[in-house]
Amino acid sequence: MTSTTGIRFGTAYYWEYQRSPDLKRDLDLMAQARIDTIRVGESVWSTWEPSDGEFDLDWLTPILDAAHERGIGVLLGTPTYAVPPWLQRKHPELAVVRADGARIPWGARQEIDFTSPTFLRYAERVIRQVVGHHGGHPAVIGIQLDNEPGLHLIHNEPVFERFVTWLRHRYGDVDRLNEEWGLTYWSHRLGSWEELWPPQGNTTPSYDLAWRRFQAELTTEFIGRQAALVRELVPGDRALTTCLAYQRPALHDVRLSEHLTVTSGNAYYLPQDGLTRDTGEITWFTTGPTGLFQAADRMYASKQGRFWVTETNATSIAGSQLNLPPYDGQLRQAAWALVARGAELISYWHWHTLHHGAETYWGGVLGHSQEPGRVYDEIAALGAELERAGEDLTDLTPDADVGFLYSHDSKWALTFQPPLTLDGRTPDQDSYERILAAFYQGAADAGRQAAFVTPGRLRSLPVLVVPALYCLSPETADELTAYVRDGGHLIMTFRTGYADEEARARAEVAPGPLRALAGVRYLEYSTLLEPIPLHGLGKRDVARHWADALEPEGAQPLAFYDHHHFGRWPAITRHRVGDGTVTYVGTLPGRELTAELFRREQDGLVRTDSPQVTVRSAVNGHGERLWFAHNWSDREHTVTLTGPATEVTGRREPLPPGPLRLAPFDVRVVR
Repeated sequence: MTSTTGIRFGTAYYWEYQRSPDLKRDLDLMAQARIDTIRVGESVWSTWEPSDGEFDLDWLTPILDAAHERGIGVLLGTPTYAVPPWLQRKHPELAVVRADGARIPWGARQEIDFTSPTFLRYAERVIRQVVGHHGGHPAVIGIQLDNEPGLHLIHNEPVFERFVTWLRHRYGDVDRLNEEWGLTYWSHRLGSWEELWPPQGNTTPSYDLAWRRFQAELTTEFIGRQAALVRELVPGDRALTTCLAYQRPALHDVRLSEHLTVTSGNAYYLPQDGLTRDTGEITWFTTGPTGLFQAADRMYASKQGRFWVTETNATSIAGSQLNLPPYDGQLRQAAWALVARGAELISYWHWHTLHHGAETYWGGVLGHSQEPGRVYDEIAALGAELERAGEDLTDLTPDADVGFLYSHDSKWALTFQPPLTLDGRTPDQDSYERILAAFYQGAADAGRQAAFVTPGRLRSLPVLVVPALYCLSPETADELTAYVRDGGHLIMTFRTGYADEEARARAEVAPGPLRALAGVRYLEYSTLLEPIPLHGLGKRDVARHWADALEPEGAQPLAFYDHHHFGRWPAITRHRVGDGTVTYVGTLPGRELTAELFRREQDGLVRTDSPQVTVRSAVNGHGERLWFAHNWSDREHTVTLTGPATEVTGRREPLPPGPLRLAPFDVRVVR
């Protein structure tokens, strides 16, 4: 069940952590803040089942009843990601084995091999009890299946045995595996399946890619199993979702989301000055406006549809050393940014700031005092604003004019064999995400709006970027060729097409099957230990990290290195093919030149020339286009309306063409 009018507004509510004596006060404060959704129950298996086979289910009923009385919907979680002490004591063999052979000690969460038949029996039993008892309650709008799955690559012996079976089905016999993986190297040829070595000692790229694919399939299978079970237990209008952390190593979000009715995920960001500027930092939270937009676009792409943000900042996030409550206006800014890119639920983690446990200093809507303060007041004002705008926000579809082809296989392969180094020595395991983020940033700097696509699901967008598409299949190569011949502009980066779908470097001139399409070839490449000057497209910038030695074969050079050695080769080329164009980028350019690749004349209702202001747009269910103008800075800015408009935020009044004022940390939405 998803919202049909407007935006759902929520928070995670863990009454069982607090044993608050005043449930009514909590829910009344939520209702006053227009919070209409709470998320409950996903982290407390030991409360649901204090001992083996003994269940305590009725403690949630007063919460469901009180929520229903106030028109607050409930997202009920299955509690399988945090197992109780009695289970880990009874079955210590369930502890996840790491790559180093050590078992993960119990004491945090997600320490259990969720593929084990033993674990699955216990998990099914508790799900049947909890969801069977409460899933039909009229307050329940959906079920969250587990939480943030895919945290570990599981190396337990039974998982490895399943992996061998998986390989048998995929390759048939060891002779083919020897050939596909190149196992003659270092005397790795197998004579039988029993000789396959465990992944802990693996150094073969094709093995690692297969292992990562297999691990992601296990995560998808686990969530799919829960989805099938829960669907038996609840009415058909209940949403099925899980909260995704997109950085998880054993996650293929697109395939997993096929088992969900709506994708949900985390949208954490570094507030205060961290939200005012884009730094390109790659971690579990985003930095800067562009990072937040990129996170939202990834969530939209999981099902190519609107999504739920089941966790985002209420105030400080992370540990006790990083206390950064947002500046005035930043909670509102972040929420509207997520809405602009397709969020249908904005839910804060969490309501009460905890007085105990690992997340004591992960701030909630209410602080440790449990008294409403500045954060609550801003959230309440935002809730009222979203409610007023509800009809305008119905069925929003975000606009996009640049596509980014996301390749899970290439990400995994380049984690194992990274092309970049940040210090001149250490492999940068975030190379794939770093390359992608640099080009996403360039598109954003040029005022373009992005959408993520996956192989086999290309959309008809005027520009398509394939960042570091290392593992290129013949089918995807054909897709890209057809896209260009039909008039698209394809932007290819270095490492694209260099390997096949087994992560094997191709025994042909690079960029392999895309050589004719790109109109270039290269026989060598180099790490750039230091940035070197770069000029082209009317800009002077730098080349960073990498240089392909491009030799045009019909393509026109667009940019060159200013260097005694690398200057003989162009850094960027452009090739016209059929009705389309291919731009090949053989390095990681600086931010200014990257933006120039995407530059075009501004159009649309709202225009800006300030780098501190972003403009995004979306079309609602009534066919009306909304424009979202954010001023991320602490100084006033203006944007220009090119025609008459009506304000959706604020006083909802008609606006004439001309300048539109944006206060510091302001958002204005017009249609």
